Amino acid sequence: MHYVSADKISKTYGIKPLFTNITFHISEGDKIALIARNGTGKSTLLKILAGKDNVDEGTIWIHKDVTVALFEQEPNFAEELSVLDNIFHYRHPVAEAMRNYEKILSEGSKDHEALSAALSRIDELGAWDFEAKVHQILNKLNVTNLDQKVKTLSGGQRKRVALAQVLIDIGFEHKHVLLIMDEPTNHLDVSMVEWLENYLNQEKVTLLMVTHDRYFLEDVCDVIWEIDGEKLFAYEGDYQSYLEKKAARIENTIANIDKAKNLFRKELEWMRKQPKARTTKSKSRQDNFYEIEGKAKQKVEDLKVELQMKMSRLGGKIAEFKKVYKSFGDKVILKGFDYTFKKGERIGIIGENGAGKSTFLQMLQGYELQDSGKINIGETVVFGYFSQQGLEIKEDMRIIEYVKNIAENFPLADGSTLTASQFLTLFLFPPDQQFTYLSKLSGGEKKRLQLLSILFTNPNFLILDEPTNDLDLPTLAVLENFLSDFRGCLLIVSHDRYFMDRLVEHLFVFEGEGAVRDFPGNYSLYRIEERAKEKNKEIAKKPEPVVQKPVAVVQAPVEKKKFTFKDKREFDQLEKDIAAMEAEKVTISEKMMDQTLNYDQIQQLSNRMLFITQQLENKEIRWLELSEYIS
Repeated sequence: MHYVSADKISKTYGIKPLFTNITFHISEGDKIALIARNGTGKSTLLKILAGKDNVDEGTIWIHKDVTVALFEQEPNFAEELSVLDNIFHYRHPVAEAMRNYEKILSEGSKDHEALSAALSRIDELGAWDFEAKVHQILNKLNVTNLDQKVKTLSGGQRKRVALAQVLIDIGFEHKHVLLIMDEPTNHLDVSMVEWLENYLNQEKVTLLMVTHDRYFLEDVCDVIWEIDGEKLFAYEGDYQSYLEKKAARIENTIANIDKAKNLFRKELEWMRKQPKARTTKSKSRQDNFYEIEGKAKQKVEDLKVELQMKMSRLGGKIAEFKKVYKSFGDKVILKGFDYTFKKGERIGIIGENGAGKSTFLQMLQGYELQDSGKINIGETVVFGYFSQQGLEIKEDMRIIEYVKNIAENFPLADGSTLTASQFLTLFLFPPDQQFTYLSKLSGGEKKRLQLLSILFTNPNFLILDEPTNDLDLPTLAVLENFLSDFRGCLLIVSHDRYFMDRLVEHLFVFEGEGAVRDFPGNYSLYRIEERAKEKNKEIAKKPEPVVQKPVAVVQAPVEKKKFTFKDKREFDQLEKDIAAMEAEKVTISEKMMDQTLNYDQIQQLSNRMLFITQQLENKEIRWLELSEYIS
């Protein structure tokens, strides 16, 4: 059934049209990702469908049996209430029973009668399956302090509580829920994102979401919508399919524009020859002229960035850490860290929040001093630092003025330069937007300008601390293409797996207690290794089966299953296959350390490693089964 139908809807923000005459349907079971630049109407469209905004023209119909649940970037809470009361705000018998039960547990109450009554109520409602789901959601999102008042939460904690709230809310609706999510993966670590992927795939949910996380998008969604030039384009399939189909659409549009331009020239010549008092007969041709003119003047924006920047010369000495120690009280950040950075190195930094990643970046730049050891920085190094703090604005001014205060021109490798205006256009600030005041920019646009202003200083050592948060996919594509051609050193802290896989060659893994491991591979390979470790830990935790001693009962011996010739042959082959696969894994790991590999080669090796790991796991399980038959 159709959950939502929109017919020729339009919306304008101030004097800027966001989308015009767009039509679409959302049907039960659809999982749709919405892509567009910041400021072109993504969040507005989500709010319209959730009933928090209205269209200027057109009609929207939502089925009377459908409940719309909205997860926003800026969640609204009852600030004075606790996390518990905000999560279980829903007026529903199960919600009330859950709130009561969780409250008793969180308080550590010894009132056995109250606990017994709470348990009986959940039992009466048949809600134990849902209770287990609630616990899973809270634990996986690390929402543990239910008594804490919402007003005291950090930004990341607020996002996780809001996500838990909406996932629990939709559980109270047994069917016909449209879940709308605006950047659900922001402020989640990788394990949380992977859990959310699995959760949304397992749940029978109809979904419309905005996300910049392309792996998440690809794993969860099967349709991609794009708002481009005030129009809505729909693409069936995953993210790769979207890229291919969009490229084909742009090529087709360019061909049509060329045809329209030729026809436009002819029509323009005819219009100029006409007398001022035109006849009624030529009116239709005049109207046709203006339609052709509109097509001919269309602009197709190619987001590929090919920018050979004239980078400041990087000498032989880059940066060196020698036996560096750093602590804050009992919190150990670095414990005898040694490393020498090389030219053109691309390193990703990962680790739990609070492990010391940001402190490490501060120490590298000299903003934070080490307790002992030496940090030596080369004289030619020019750092460019993108911090999580955002754009530093001392006074309100226009975008073009802000950039010109840094420099008037950007030097290129061929000796030419780009003006500040041309550089802004390259990073998706067209000329008509460059005179906008900074105070009028959206959060994502401010992030883009912050990034642009850092690149405009022409650094040769870029440090990016969570650069992808609040950036839209078109901007990320521009940034990634730029960074792919960047010849300086690159140090990235990010939870964006796609971004990291594409740009980094190896990882610094902050494991806690001052330990930093240098992992020779990309983010996906690291996650494969971590999942294998987690699985081994789970196997090790399983208790050995308790064998009870028989009491005065004589039992006939159980006949052991015979180990057939076919089993023996399979067993021998498995041993060979397992040995070969283990050897290939070692070979791939060694190849991954080759710094001359390009992105495609790294991706191929990563995919092969994933395939081998999965096959190896299956073969080892079968080997264990067969080994039980051998006496």
